[in-house]
Amino acid sequence: MLVHLVLDDEIQQYVQDVSLREDGIARELRAATTSQVFEHNMSASPEQGQLLGFLVGLMSARTVVEVGVFTGYSTLCMARALPPDGRLIALDFNEEWAGIGRPFWERAGVADRIQLELRPAAQTLDMLLADGAAGTVDFVFIDADKEGYPAYFERCLELLRPGGLMAIDNVLLTGNVARPDVSDPEIDSMRALNSMLLDDERVELTMLPIFDGVTLAYKRARD
Repeated sequence: MLVHLVLDDEIQQYVQDVSLREDGIARELRAATTSQVFEHNMSASPEQGQLLGFLVGLMSARTVVEVGVFTGYSTLCMARALPPDGRLIALDFNEEWAGIGRPFWERAGVADRIQLELRPAAQTLDMLLADGAAGTVDFVFIDADKEGYPAYFERCLELLRPGGLMAIDNVLLTGNVARPDVSDPEIDSMRALNSMLLDDERVELTMLPIFDGVTLAYKRARD
């Protein structure tokens, strides 16, 4: 029997109670985000942060690229899953927001794994490619300006090694991508990316209807 479960507050609380392993440092970073940044809902949820860390560990990743840091909650979760000599290249343009996360990265003992690059993300991605990083990245997380997603995807796919994994956030945009009568540049960009990915033979993919929609794209090995 096919069942589609609606996650009301009671079920969501139960999921957190029986599966969430968020520690005090991560909770404090979320609290700091809520108190210091008006757009605090841009941060990854604790469940999503835990999923990202799980995927990084599952991949035995050593090199991660994150496009869109905000205050660094997801950065913290992924950096913790890296080995001590691992590297997370974190891309953002807002030094003030990223600065909120720095003390928490330091307290968690992972600041030395995080390479924060403060400039437009496409520029940093192009710099990495120019420096010969194509095919060297194990895991990518994209959670930035939605109009930039198609360009970020192409650059990040080139950076990924064969067998590497990309997680793309907000692919449902609160469901608006499924509503033909709703349109704006962000929604249209995400619709275009979702449609393109369906026919992209370079990746295996699945779209998960969790959080605000997460697509996982696994880069196929070369023939």
